[in-house]
Amino acid sequence: MQTARRIQAIPPYLFAEIDRKIAQARAAGVDVISFGIGDPDRPTPIPVVETLQQAAADPANHRYPSYEGLPAFRQAVADWYARRFGVQLDPDKEIVSLIGSKEGIAHIALCYVNPGDVTLVPDPGYPVYALGTLFAGGSPYYLPLLPARGFLPDLSAIPSDVARRARILYLNYPNNPTGAVVSPDFFAEVVEFARSYDLLVCHDAAYTEVSFDGYRPPSFLQTPDAKEVGIEFHSLSKTYNMTGWRLGWACGNPEAIEALGRLKTNIDSGVFQAIQYAGITALRLPDRFIEEMRAVYQRRRDLLVAGLRSLGAPIEPPKATIYVWVPVPEGESSTSFATKLLERAGVVVTPGVGYGAAGEGYIRFSLSIPDDRLRTGLARLQQAGVRWK
Repeated sequence: MQTARRIQAIPPYLFAEIDRKIAQARAAGVDVISFGIGDPDRPTPIPVVETLQQAAADPANHRYPSYEGLPAFRQAVADWYARRFGVQLDPDKEIVSLIGSKEGIAHIALCYVNPGDVTLVPDPGYPVYALGTLFAGGSPYYLPLLPARGFLPDLSAIPSDVARRARILYLNYPNNPTGAVVSPDFFAEVVEFARSYDLLVCHDAAYTEVSFDGYRPPSFLQTPDAKEVGIEFHSLSKTYNMTGWRLGWACGNPEAIEALGRLKTNIDSGVFQAIQYAGITALRLPDRFIEEMRAVYQRRRDLLVAGLRSLGAPIEPPKATIYVWVPVPEGESSTSFATKLLERAGVVVTPGVGYGAAGEGYIRFSLSIPDDRLRTGLARLQQAGVRWK
């Protein structure tokens, strides 16, 4: 049997490959310390778990769930957006639940992209933006995120013929993998660009609650007229340590939300209702739960940045996300240096080229690792003679 061309053209998923390398090293007896994957190591808050336990025991939740998401869950999302961002959302028309934001990001291209169309994809960026485009028969046009611009795409540099063919602009701030943050002025520029070329802005906002030093990331939907041109994807994964629960949402432009919801009614049956009830509890938790999470990651950020600086790495502490984006030493590629760290120190990092060609020359460290293992990893790099300068 021969697989379809779309499958043959798609490489293995980056983090599946990292998992494979970790398994190989551990099978060889290496005590691997992984900074590779952004999967929170702290437990889901107890009230959320208790809600799931109670809801899972209720037979009413054992049947098919609502396709668009429980009205109560969508209302909880609307209330959270109003409280956190001052954004008003209609829970019936401007919010749809997702089986984690990743699946919505992957599927939105099927709603807007025809074969031969273009999407505008950040490079480096979350691989799913480009893969969703390819599944829809479109072509990604990559927007380099360069340090000279604070890792913001230069919209004015996009050729007009490309912009006219574009159907979607993907954005992600705070940014994975660079940790970059964005100003409201840039989002205003995005709205004008989208209006000029009649395209949909898809903003991946998964990291808005993981921020440091008093910085509070904005929502794209706070921008005047943003709902006219765009939607925002969000998730409970990083905010409430719920990566395995697979619960998120898309919100914003009602026509785009309706299109995504219509697609989903034909390919999945919604999110288990007990998980949605747990999500409601999460969205209503006191702010101290998020503040405690931020404090943990800020402490780890400071430990990691100080440790890498002691080895000569030229980095500044990021203001948000659970990642530190680090240039590799001169003469190294991202893959060669990542391999060196694994072989010499048993330390796993993500090579930047895995996020796109413009990610070459960098590696990404994740902060989703206990403090003691983080310190041990830094000590191993020191003992292995790893130096940037």
